Amino acid sequence: MDIRQLPYKERIQARKHLRADNRLYPAAMVPMPFTPRENGPFAAWRSRDFLCQAHHDNGHVRLSINRTDIVLETGDWVEGITWEELMKVKAQCGFRDEWAVEVYPPAGDVVNVANMRHLWLLQEQPAFGWKKEDA
Repeated sequence: MDIRQLPYKERIQARKHLRADNRLYPAAMVPMPFTPRENGPFAAWRSRDFLCQAHHDNGHVRLSINRTDIVLETGDWVEGITWEELMKVKAQCGFRDEWAVEVYPPAGDVVNVANMRHLWLLQEQPAFGWKKEDA
């Protein structure tokens, strides 16, 4: 179901239900039981504030992260995930020691259909990455 397609009054109810559901989860990410689908995520984690889904993507693992609340007027996921929050979600999902990148494509290739952030896990440290001792 796409909440964005619901009439405003139904979005109010959907957000109330979503917020009640959010209160059932801890502050830290926990694994979510689900049945993987072809071309879908192979793992998922949830907290009261975030949802993270792991996908296989051309030889890499992609983490797709969104908040678990919606903007009432639009039905979109609430935006504004900080760098610190992305690092925390990545760590709590078991990828604390993995390098990851977020991609900013040329304007003509932008796909922006939801307020989600995507991190691609790298198999090794990139040549351009900073380490603590470099700072």
